[in-house]
Amino acid sequence: MLHRHLNHQGFTLAAIDDVISRGRWQDWAELRRAVLADPALLDKVERVCRPYASEPYAQRHHFWMHYAEEHRSAA
Repeated sequence: MLHRHLNHQGFTLAAIDDVISRGRWQDWAELRRAVLADPALLDKVERVCRPYASEPYAQRHHFWMHYAEEHRSAA
């Protein structure tokens, strides 16, 4: 995914937020593969999603927060 305002393609906090906010199915699948390959990315996913926890309409961020929590407990 080409990220707005970013000149790289790594999974930085800004890139993860962009994938979650604007990404399509393939972008989410790529993020999932990256998390499975490097579980340390779960920390970044949680860090990006935490500020949205109180927003009921931030469903994409809620999904990824739950995903990170479940995969952290499974590891």
